[in-house]
Amino acid sequence: MAKLQIKLVRSIIGTTPNQRKNVEALGLTKREQVVVKEDNAQMRGMIAKVSHLVEVTEIAE
Repeated sequence: MAKLQIKLVRSIIGTTPNQRKNVEALGLTKREQVVVKEDNAQMRGMIAKVSHLVEVTEIAE
């Protein structure tokens, strides 16, 4: 299964509480932080909600 590299490129200041919770659920706490997560529907949905704050790259295994 492929993985996703997710990077927080914009600050969460000024975002809605739901967007902050999504960013936190993705494991991102600071700008420029990068996490690697499994590529599944749940992750894709959370990324879609905060797509303007994150940068996503697919990692092939």
